[in-house]
Amino acid sequence: MQKQHISYKELGLVNSRNLFADAVKGGYAIPAYNFNNLEQLQAIVMACVETASPVILQVSKGARKYANQTLLRHLANGAVEYAEELGKSIPIVLHLDHGDTFETCKDCIETGFSSVMIDGSHLSYDENVALTSRVVEYAHQHDVTVEGELGVLAGVEDEVASETHTYTQPEEVEDFVTKTGVDSLAIAIGTSHGAYKFKPGEDPKIRLDILSEIEKRIPGFPIVLHGSSSVPQDLVAIINAHGGKLKDAIGIGEDQLREAAKSAVCKINIDSDGRLAMTAAIRKVLAEKPEEFDPRKYLGPARESLKELYKHKILSVLGSNDKA
Repeated sequence: MQKQHISYKELGLVNSRNLFADAVKGGYAIPAYNFNNLEQLQAIVMACVETASPVILQVSKGARKYANQTLLRHLANGAVEYAEELGKSIPIVLHLDHGDTFETCKDCIETGFSSVMIDGSHLSYDENVALTSRVVEYAHQHDVTVEGELGVLAGVEDEVASETHTYTQPEEVEDFVTKTGVDSLAIAIGTSHGAYKFKPGEDPKIRLDILSEIEKRIPGFPIVLHGSSSVPQDLVAIINAHGGKLKDAIGIGEDQLREAAKSAVCKINIDSDGRLAMTAAIRKVLAEKPEEFDPRKYLGPARESLKELYKHKILSVLGSNDKA
């Protein structure tokens, strides 16, 4: 049986083009929150409706495997209707995070994604250009936006892992953007994947000087930051106080991310902080009520905790509130 091509427009989703143009002009960033289950999605939609923020729902390769791509598509479609039910129609993008092959991106485009990332950062420069260009050519035929990547982030998250960090070279960005036709560019300027980004005693800094140099070379072009969780120490403490073993988990300061969001950075990816918020809430319930076995009784508080975290990010870090 031949697979039917499903357009994201049928699902009520939007691509990121206009959202990014507005964000660059307005000096804020759109939240890109990863999800792979119902509670995460509910928390994201509630947080964004309550703050009137547009949102990018991100799905990694691992999430597609875990949750099933058909269910994820229907969940994204449900998110559009759920937002309206909550009283506010907000722009929602369904985005593939770290697509690693042309085939994966094509499959997502054909099953309702409105935006895809092709991550060729592990390839040679010329191979990255060739792969990204191929994805862009196919995606643009379906009005789907494409994020490319230059530079490599260290750390581990989902199925993305690298031991080394390679800063994006400002002199390459103009050439890359021109040759590939991408709609946005993920850069490596000091953020890192996962909860164990830095060691205690380190003072992690985003290389705003590289960001500024990149902005000079491609003025007004949408820039994306991956690995931008701050690893809130209060959440780490709650997890560890209730049986967890998260030793030395440290992230990027929110003040630096706020600074970056005022520039051409118009999409900031946050995943680990959400995992920490949910895990802290779940561990607390299970430790304080060991007799509890109804998943709603610990996933409900986890959802609430995640919603509050995401609202905080929108209001204090990204500045995307009231932009829907």
